[in-house]
Amino acid sequence: MTDCENVCDVLISEMKNYFGDDTRRINHALAVLDYAGQIQETEGGDKVIIDSAAILHDIGIKVAEQKYNSAAGKYQEIEGPAVAEEILKRIGFNERQIEHICMIIGNHHSAKCEQTKEFEAIWDADWIVNIPDEIGTDDKDKLRRIIEKVFKTDTGKMIARQLYLDGDC
Repeated sequence: MTDCENVCDVLISEMKNYFGDDTRRINHALAVLDYAGQIQETEGGDKVIIDSAAILHDIGIKVAEQKYNSAAGKYQEIEGPAVAEEILKRIGFNERQIEHICMIIGNHHSAKCEQTKEFEAIWDADWIVNIPDEIGTDDKDKLRRIIEKVFKTDTGKMIARQLYLDGDC
């Protein structure tokens, strides 16, 4: 698959159908897609891989909750690649694309994989979206340390600073 706009439309539809009325998870995936796209515009990387991984990065959460009674990241990483692979094969992605997207999905909480531009875009975008709920935004010094230590791209750091540190570098 190469036509990114069509791919996104199809994958967004698949993701929405999969999550059903779980608007929180749908909106999370769409927010990660938005930030990953912004990062990709500056940092580069394969747009189809980045957009696809952004849309599907948390696709394993339903199976994780059913199987382990937990939405923990480690279980999402275990269960997500198989769910994503099934969707990606059905849509017509090639093996190389599927392998790369599934590698990102299978490591998006632990970063125990090759640090490709595509992975880094998803990592930073997911962190940007998760900061308010998982870290909070009151302690600016703590946020500054996390942004500098955890984020992998200059663009991701810049976006996080603008959002959570009022643009303070």
